[in-house]
This record gives sequence, structure tokens and C-alpha cells, in this order.
Amino acid sequence: MQSSVESVLSYEILKNARLLTAKNSVADRTVQWISVMEMPVENFVRQNEIILTTAIGCHNDVEKFKGFVQDIIDSNASALMVATGRHVFDIPVEVIELAEQQKFVIIELPWEVRFSAIIEEVMKNINDKQYKDREKSEKVQQELLKLILGDTDLNNISKYIQRQIDHQLLITDRNGFIQTENGHTQEFIEKWKNAVIQGDFPICKEINILNHDPMLQKFRMAKLDDRIILQIPVLQISEDPQGYVFVVLPNELQVVSYLTPFRVAVLEHAATTISLWLSRKNAIEETKLNLRSDFVQEVATGDFVSADQAFSRAKLLGYNLDLPYICLVGFPENFKELFEKRKQEIISYVQWTESMIRYIEEEIYFAAQSLKREVMMTYQGNQLLIYLEKPAETDYDNVVNFLDLIERRLKNLLPEVTISWGIGDFNKGFQGLAESYQQANLAVDIGRRKKGKGKRTFYSDTRIDRVLLTLAQNEEMKKVIMTTIEPLVEYDKQRNMDLIGTLKCYNQNHGNVSQAARALNLHRQSLLYRLRKIESLTGHSLIDPDDLFLLDLSIKTWEIGVVENKNG
Repeated sequence: MQSSVESVLSYEILKNARLLTAKNSVADRTVQWISVMEMPVENFVRQNEIILTTAIGCHNDVEKFKGFVQDIIDSNASALMVATGRHVFDIPVEVIELAEQQKFVIIELPWEVRFSAIIEEVMKNINDKQYKDREKSEKVQQELLKLILGDTDLNNISKYIQRQIDHQLLITDRNGFIQTENGHTQEFIEKWKNAVIQGDFPICKEINILNHDPMLQKFRMAKLDDRIILQIPVLQISEDPQGYVFVVLPNELQVVSYLTPFRVAVLEHAATTISLWLSRKNAIEETKLNLRSDFVQEVATGDFVSADQAFSRAKLLGYNLDLPYICLVGFPENFKELFEKRKQEIISYVQWTESMIRYIEEEIYFAAQSLKREVMMTYQGNQLLIYLEKPAETDYDNVVNFLDLIERRLKNLLPEVTISWGIGDFNKGFQGLAESYQQANLAVDIGRRKKGKGKRTFYSDTRIDRVLLTLAQNEEMKKVIMTTIEPLVEYDKQRNMDLIGTLKCYNQNHGNVSQAARALNLHRQSLLYRLRKIESLTGHSLIDPDDLFLLDLSIKTWEIGVVENKNG
């Protein structure tokens, strides 16, 4: 237990001292230091420090005395002991009232009591307590080392540390991804995830210099709802944090009083222990994740020499290639914009993206488990590549339910994230896995070009687009398309009239001018003017079926971006 002003007042040497203010606060006032101070105070007073003074600079000036005491109060000192009898005979009533209003402790000392004797007594007591705390913290260090050597899991290590510091811990990797959820409610965990996505954690933005004590300068402090979050980094050899330890405290707690030398020492030992644990775990997990990720990528790109080789690797990694799979490709559209919108200053885009992908992957695994489906996944080349087990009775209902579940959950966690999806067909056999990936990749590409961002596109629904893609590979076809469409593209670019959109709507309404005008919210004469402009620019008649077919084919081919899209 730490020294308090109450325990200091119990010393024999202070038997004639008089407690003048904040009599109910002395038990709560922690004492870590003691020093002699006269005017000016400036920044020489530390938090939790008892100040001894003769008030020599105040003389009979009440305002000076009040200013001196206010500076001591503002420094978060524990108490002020004033020696009376020479420079100050009576502490002014105004000073006592000032201290009482702010619940600050002032003690009157007889002049004959030597400051050096008080300092010696206080420091002896503090040093005794520090020695005991040091012994106790060394035992904690030894216990933590035993836990590491005994290959204890992080949950039990966390529980042991929590017992020593009297409050809950949160241990995360360098991206803020929780490593152990000991004692935390699901509501708190969800709030934490949202705070990580917002960029508030894992590095606390609110840097709080708790006092001038170097022992506390390593801590950062922030708030999460009604809790105080204290952060201490878990460092590796390069001095880059590989994780963080967070202490979760109630809002009303005095942080500096809580951070006793013993608790600070325990947290430092904890950071070292967790660093060792994370180093070992990260090495294993990173190797495992890389192997799994590379395997899925190799399956998708058809890099395996034989099916036997792939099945052998899959078994080692815990995958079952005997199951039927459909490939899905997800393309996160707006990570850059979201990152820049939040104006991250203390976290890199790469690190932020890793955190986002981790949370998305977590929801993908959750959705697969909920539907009782196996899943293989990787994130490479800015794409999520997923193989989802296909039930025997259906091809696509399973995929729709899977994506619906993911998007419902992501809407709560990452409401602003937009993901475009491409879904391949089911193809039998090991070679079918690569075919399904190629189909999903093509589907997402067509969907992003034709439908816009954030849509789902099934490969089976892209038949016309694939025909157009095939036709557009012919150089002669490209020339015909661009000769037909280019005048409209250039005119739209210069005049912003959207002749291409007008022609599309006209075709969709089967040449009915009145219906097309209503759909475009145009006057009938305005639409007729645009249609005449289209005819004059292209040299093709809209009442000639062949001309109309060529115009429609050219627009559709141009829209999927195979032929040079000068508006894009």
C-alpha cells in the first residue's frame, strides 16, 4: 500500500502539526515524493508530492500567497506544509478558504520542526515501501517467466496480470485485433472494433502527459465511452510495437493514483512477457497464414504440378479439397478514401488496411461457420479470394445467403466500406477450382465496369457481356465500334449532354419517344432534338433496324470497357 498524507501525519515528528483544510481527503492523498519549495513554483512540483515551505516570498501579501498556493494546487501536489513563526505567523483566511474550496490539504508546522527531519522520515518510509514493491514485482516477473516457459496460453497469462493490477486487460496485436477477450462483454468488444476501424486505437490519439514523472511518460491515455483506456506498447527488437497492452479503468478513477510503482513495474513485466508470447505466436501464425494464403492463390491460378500435390498440401494445412467449392472474388472499393477521410497521422495505410481486412476475414469465417460451410480464403492483390463449400442441392442460394450474412454484419462494423463481388460457376474436379476463380474474377471486373461499385455479379449472368468481350478481341470489330461510338463520346465530353444515356433509354423503351422522355425527365421536343443530334453525329438512322443494332452493340461493348473508353 502506498504512503498517504494521513500516514505521514501520524509520524511522531509531526505530532504538533495542524491539519487546516481538506480533513476528509488525507487518506486518499498519495505521497510519492517530498521537497522544499519557495516562490516561484513554475514546473518544479511533481504530482503526489508533499511540499514544504516557509512562504518567504509571500510576506504579508495575501494575493501573492494565494497565487503561490494555487500554483501548488495546479501541480497536483499531495499537500502543502507551511512552517509558521518567522516569515508567516498566520496563514491567511483567504488562503485557507481557497484550499478548502478545491479540497487541497494545507498543514501548519511549528517553526522549530526541521524540514530535513521530515524529509528523512518520509523518504525512509517511501523507500521501504518501494523496496517491498520491488521485491513483489520481481516475484511477479519470475511467475510470468514461468508461465511463458510453461507454454501457458495468453488467457491465463492475462488473468494472472489482471489479479496483480486489479483491473481488466485488453491485449491486441499491432493492428488492434484482440488476442484475448478475458472478462469483456460482447458490447465492449464491438465498441472496441468500431474504435479501431475509426483509427482511435490501437495507438491512443489522446496523448496524456500524466505528470512530470518519467516513469509514467511511456503511457498513453484515451477514453472509450465511460472507460479510461491506458496503453503501453509491446515492443520487439526493432522498437516497432508488435502489439499493445491496454488497461481498462472506470472513468471516475484517478489514473496517477492508480499507477503505483508496483503496478507500473507489473505492466512493464507484462509487456515484456506478452512480447515474448506474441513473438512466438506471430512467427507460427504468420507462417501458417502465409502458407494457407499462398496455397489458396496457387489453387486459383492453377500453379500446382498435379492434383496429388495439391491434395497433399491441403491436408497438411487443414483444407479438404474433396468438397465442392464455388469461388467468390471481393474487391474493396474505397479503402483509400476512408483512410484519407479519417486523416490518420499515427498509423500507416498498410497497417490500417491490415486491420480492416482482419475484421472482414473474421466476418467471412463467422458467416461460413453459421452456414456450416467450409471456406478457404486469401487476400492478395487488393482482392479477397474465397472458396465457399457448395451444398449438393443448390449452386447459388448458398452464396446469396453467405454474402447477405457478411454484409449485414459488416454494415454494423464497417458501414462505409463498399465491396464489389464476383461469383464463379461450380466446376467439377480439381481443375474446376481454377476455372471458377477465372470466372469470378471476370464477373467482378464486368460488374464493376457495367453496374458500378458495390454490386454482386454472377458469372452465369454475364453471357451477353462475354459475347461482347469475345467480339471486341477482333481488331476490325474494335475499329467499327469506335468509329460508331466516338462522335457521341466526344460530344458528351464537350457538351455534357449524355447522348449515350439518351440512346440507351430510347432503346430500353423500344423506340417509344413519349415513354423515353418521361423516363429521362425531358420535354418530348428536347428528346427529339437529342435523337436527331445522335443521327447527325453518327450518320446512322434510328429507324433503320441494322443501324440501331450497330449503335446498341457499340454502346454495350464500349460500356464494359473492352474498347477504349475515353470518358472513363
